[in-house]
Amino acid sequence: MSRDGTEQLVQQVGEEGFDDPRLMEDFGPCGVFMGYDFHLGAEGSKLIEVNTNAGGAFLNAMLARAQRACCREADDAMRGAPPDEFDAIVWKMFLAEWRAQGRVGQPRTVAIVDDRLREQYLLPEFLLAQRFFERNGLKAWVVDPEQLRFVEGRLEFEDQAVDLVYNRLVDFALSESGHEPLREAYMAGAVVLTPNPRNHALLADKRNLTLLSDPGAASRWAITSSQRQSLAAVPATVMVTADNADQLWAARKRYFFKPAAGHGGKAVYRGDKITRGVWQDIRQGGYIAQAFAAPRERRTRVDGEIQSLKLDMRLYTYAGSPLLMAARVYQGQTTNFRTPGGGFAPVFVI
Repeated sequence: MSRDGTEQLVQQVGEEGFDDPRLMEDFGPCGVFMGYDFHLGAEGSKLIEVNTNAGGAFLNAMLARAQRACCREADDAMRGAPPDEFDAIVWKMFLAEWRAQGRVGQPRTVAIVDDRLREQYLLPEFLLAQRFFERNGLKAWVVDPEQLRFVEGRLEFEDQAVDLVYNRLVDFALSESGHEPLREAYMAGAVVLTPNPRNHALLADKRNLTLLSDPGAASRWAITSSQRQSLAAVPATVMVTADNADQLWAARKRYFFKPAAGHGGKAVYRGDKITRGVWQDIRQGGYIAQAFAAPRERRTRVDGEIQSLKLDMRLYTYAGSPLLMAARVYQGQTTNFRTPGGGFAPVFVI
């Protein structure tokens, strides 16, 4: 999408979703580890989701290095940054975010931030990220946002200044209780926060998909014919409103219904599984209806038994350049990490 196109939506998202216009200020960073999730089908790839804080990159880089160690001929089939170059490229990415906010040199400290850390299934990745920053000379902490303080114009952890925050929160507007110090520091420009609320509104709010899948909207943007053609990969998506709710209910088997500000497959419903009770909540608003794009399946052996598991593809990028590709294997309505034998898997292009 052109910047003009998304700027129209980011103003709407800010007005509807943010209680303070300073959350929409452009401090410079464009957001580390953008994630684009695809289903592969008979009609080609379909972009079903865009994420600003896509998890798993450090874990998948480690997996790629392990794969390369035991199967070197796999090198040419892997897509994205070569495993041996991943750290250097990612370090340049974080430095670019730092300097995009007008900072010089490099940060001295970084906080990797998420809620209820000990409950996070991606906590091992946070620890990998901590080691990565330490190898590059930073003092790095993995912290809960409630451990942070905004004091006399600077963000602090245990009385030490925090220069950079690698944000893994799914509170995209920083509006939840306990996130106030991070929110205040961000709005004051006192810390480099990546990804930040503006990044999410501009790139990952699911209402963007209603524009990306609208040929009429695309015709008004300053994009090439090739770029316009690539938007065919976005399944038709509309907001659920009072005006179209009855029509969408009648055609519900053709759609997935997702909360516009949702994450991690929570409160996402496949149309043919929706009960009337759930539908009454959906039709109140705040949901998108996305044309169903069936995922492919792969047969694999789990505990000695051959099973068919669904998969999607995640492309990690920064500033439009690919970093890494991985698959996620699962069973159920939506992608998850609870399926025995499921989880992240390497991708080889043949």
